[in-house]
Amino acid sequence: MTTDFPLIAASGLCVVLGSMTLLWLVSLRLKDASIVDPFWGPGFAIAAMTYYLVDGSYPNRGTLVLCLVTLWAARLGYHLYVRNRREGEDPRYTAMRTAGGRLFPLISLFTIFWFQAFLLWVISLPILGSIASQAPLGFFDVFGTIVFLVGLTIESVADNQLALFRVAPANKGHVLDTGLWRYSRHPNYFGEAVLWWGLYLIAVGAEAYWTIVGPALITFLLLRFSGVPMLEDGLRASRPGYSEYIKRTSSFVPWPPKN
Repeated sequence: MTTDFPLIAASGLCVVLGSMTLLWLVSLRLKDASIVDPFWGPGFAIAAMTYYLVDGSYPNRGTLVLCLVTLWAARLGYHLYVRNRREGEDPRYTAMRTAGGRLFPLISLFTIFWFQAFLLWVISLPILGSIASQAPLGFFDVFGTIVFLVGLTIESVADNQLALFRVAPANKGHVLDTGLWRYSRHPNYFGEAVLWWGLYLIAVGAEAYWTIVGPALITFLLLRFSGVPMLEDGLRASRPGYSEYIKRTSSFVPWPPKN
């Protein structure tokens, strides 16, 4: 690990916090806190580029990770941007806006933008560990890249299937249970988790074993906090057939449905 590691890590945190603060100012003008969602992926690309430039040695592994993260970030950012333009502010943020009243602008800075900036920085640790290492490329880099691309493919296909389902008027109020969604209620979240474990495998090749906190945290958030639980609470109420869908379909890991 490079001796400049503390500087590289601190630089990433400062840039991410600064970016989120600027995004918060834009959200106040637009009166839409949902703009934080399309920034989630690009935020990691910004962090990765910061680590890469501050490190300055431009290692092969760092170039690989930067390219992988940028590819994922561009796709996810565009997907969420299109979704938010079509659907408007996420109901979660609208509810927070109503509850916060006149204090919501300040509340949103801490609980939405800076909180997500900190989460982003912690989750990005495998990226940091990979870029700040001088260890040679090896088996884990190849294996991790394959796992990452598998996760990215699953997430991309699942998001595309869901987007096509939502734009069809005949599907309003119905449950998507075909394609990847036949085998998992949240295949896009599963793909997201898989690609982060792929990035961790690359970090293992960089001997940055301690960065396991990154994929562990994003998996926990998807399974227990902001992913599956929060989404399914709303779907049970808005989709009449969702309870039956839950009974026959795996929550996360794709698996043949129950009869």
